[in-house]
Amino acid sequence: MHEALKDILDIQELDMKMIRLMRVKKERQKEIRQIEELRKELHLQLTDKEQEITDLGKSISTLEQKIQDINAKIKRLESQQSSIKKADEFNALTQEMTSAERERITLEQKVSDLVDKRVSEEELLEKIRDSLKTSEASSLALEKEIFSSIKLINEEGTILKNERETLATKADAETLQIYERLLRNKKDRVVVAIENRTCSGCHIVLTAQHENLVRKGENLVFCEHCSRIHYWQESEALEGSAVATKRRRRRTVNA
Repeated sequence: MHEALKDILDIQELDMKMIRLMRVKKERQKEIRQIEELRKELHLQLTDKEQEITDLGKSISTLEQKIQDINAKIKRLESQQSSIKKADEFNALTQEMTSAERERITLEQKVSDLVDKRVSEEELLEKIRDSLKTSEASSLALEKEIFSSIKLINEEGTILKNERETLATKADAETLQIYERLLRNKKDRVVVAIENRTCSGCHIVLTAQHENLVRKGENLVFCEHCSRIHYWQESEALEGSAVATKRRRRRTVNA
């Protein structure tokens, strides 16, 4: 293995942990946004429903006022009718009173329908209020748990960042620069082993000549297909590194 890659492999392990932490953090932040959107939607539904009930009340009041006006009109016509002696005038007033009565019946039916609708909407409003109350109680508890989780992620990330900075001071500067450029592009492991003459990054078969160059470890060797840096897995070369520890753990699990 190229000597400079030993430190880079340890740095890469820390970077992978930080990338996983950032992904978890983003998912948790997404949960927070979803909770806020749900709460906002329930508040909007509540406001809309309250406005709808208010509008129904205004419509009912307007119709009830019209009914009162019609009742007053009918009484006035009845008063006029009692003093009229001509049959044609009497009949004309009777027709007008009949028309007013029909209009009143129609308006009373509309008021009845609106009152029923308002009762139904008020019941729905109470359900929305209960749902909002329950949602806010549960969401506050969930938000508290998520913020606590994010805090732990930030603390762990700070520790990893400090460890990485310490390792970076020991690593070969040129190799580290190449590694970081590849990492920015792929957001994944960019220093990978050759396994059965195959790149463990892109899983494409390599030539025997390429494998031999990697075995020698004299220079950095890049995958012809995915541009990752290759290294040869030798237990003695990896001993004490994070990769060796990971490989031992994998063998133990498989056993």
